[in-house]
Formats: sequence, structure tokens, C-alpha cells
Amino acid sequence: MTRTSPAVPGGTLVLDSEGLAKAVLRDRTVTTWLALARADDLRVITSAATLVEVIHPRINRPALEWTLSRLVVEPVTEPLARHAATLLADAGVHGHTYAIDAILAATALSAPGPTTVLTSDPEDLTTLCGTRVTVIKI
Repeated sequence: MTRTSPAVPGGTLVLDSEGLAKAVLRDRTVTTWLALARADDLRVITSAATLVEVIHPRINRPALEWTLSRLVVEPVTEPLARHAATLLADAGVHGHTYAIDAILAATALSAPGPTTVLTSDPEDLTTLCGTRVTVIKI
């Protein structure tokens, strides 16, 4: 189950698929980021589309469910999908290669700021978001 909570004044921390996968594995770097986010009252989110990349037969489902219970999974709505398509067009890219990154970028851009994205793909997220979010490679 995912919990939903109102946005908090501190901003938002966004996890891409690698960030979420590393959170499930209790990676030290991501765990530190999550602890800092809690201490600073940051809202921690990911996109529902990210789950498609993360869930596979070998994932530790109880650890995944526990991790998801500690963050907000944002839905992919039609307006969000249209925003993602606009981001792709503005960046001059298209197609399935960038689709989930674009959805995550649109999710990050719609979150209360300041917004930080933990990602394994900083180049694509920076291309899509520009300087409107802080992109951190993990």
C-alpha cells in the first residue's frame, strides 16, 4: 500500500527506477538520502510508471512493499502524460527509450519544490527538466 500525504514545505525527493531499486536493497547512499529527506520533512515520491521498471520476478516483494509504504507513488494521469510528451518534444527526443524518463520528469516538475531527483540517468533527466530540478546521480 502507498500512503498519500499532503505536500510539505520542505520540498520533494524523487526516486527513479534505480533509486527505488536501491532503496529496496537498502543501498547505503540511497538510505542516507531517505533519512535526510525524512529529517528535512521532504515528500518522497516516485511515478507509478517507475514500478514497471522495478518490479521483476527476483525482486524481494516484502522489501519492495515496505519501501513503497514509506513514499508516495504518483499516478500517471492524462495531463501528466501530455506534459511528458511536451518535455520530449522540447528536448527534441521521442519514443519508448525516453518515455518513462519523461513521465518521471513531468512528475518531478509537478511536485512541490525545491525538487531533487535521484537517478542513474542524470543526462536524460537534466535534458528533460533543465535547471528546474536538482538531478543527483546515484
